[in-house]
Amino acid sequence: MKKVLSIIAVAVVATFVACGPSAEEKAKMEERAKFIQDSIAASISESMQAPEATADTTAPAVEAAAPAPAAEAHDAHGH
Repeated sequence: MKKVLSIIAVAVVATFVACGPSAEEKAKMEERAKFIQDSIAASISESMQAPEATADTTAPAVEAAAPAPAAEAHDAHGH
């Protein structure tokens, strides 16, 4: 019984070792990681060079000159 369990254990270990990523897959993963690192570094560098040039276009436009309609109605009723 001990020999059977040993053989099964060796087979399981061999299966896990054989199913790991190949050298080609490892190279592709490293290449992808390098590309992502370079992309992030370029983005950070670009954003640090011209912080004033980038405007927040998602923010709603604010008009300070026109009062809110609720304030006008409130003033018209004399409250």
